[in-house]
Amino acid sequence: MKPVDVVKWFATVVQLIGYGLTGLNMVPWNIFFFFGGIFLWFAVGVMWKDRAIMVVHVGALISLSVGYLNAA
Repeated sequence: MKPVDVVKWFATVVQLIGYGLTGLNMVPWNIFFFFGGIFLWFAVGVMWKDRAIMVVHVGALISLSVGYLNAA
């Protein structure tokens, strides 16, 4: 398995844990997992040289950051 595949699947698991924690209303742990997933998926975009994946995760990072900071 290629390194990018390992990162991709790990990022997917991290994101799914974030969704599960959101469903259980476990704040801020869900946000921390989402941040981790965003960074990992951005890394996948870099490894694949896929700007669309990078852009969508930069947008997600900005949105999540603004929401987190406004909730504090």
